[in-house]
Amino acid sequence: MKYMLLIGGAEDGWDHLSEGEQKALYGRITTWWDERTAAGEILEGAQLQPSSTATTVRLGISGEVTVTDGPFMEGKEMVGGYAVIEMPDLDAAIRMASTWPAPDTLEIRPLMAGDMG
Repeated sequence: MKYMLLIGGAEDGWDHLSEGEQKALYGRITTWWDERTAAGEILEGAQLQPSSTATTVRLGISGEVTVTDGPFMEGKEMVGGYAVIEMPDLDAAIRMASTWPAPDTLEIRPLMAGDMG
């Protein structure tokens, strides 16, 4: 089963950490990511640019299109990255997400089966 991990937290959540602490945390994340990619559990993924770089397109019921700068979510937590993972079931995905080495929030969502095209 394929799942999307949405990795999020407060955009300023690491600001209180020293440069050395941030570097060490990124190192643990890189190790975690590399190990799971090598095991075939992470199929793809990336860190996202800050939410200030986002553009939101809203499509209305009558066909109107509104384009705005910024993220579509309002709040202090933003999605900072994602991973597409393959796990036997949700329990395995939860176990994997539980080992994430940073103080973030991970949302797990099953991917729809089939081709959208």
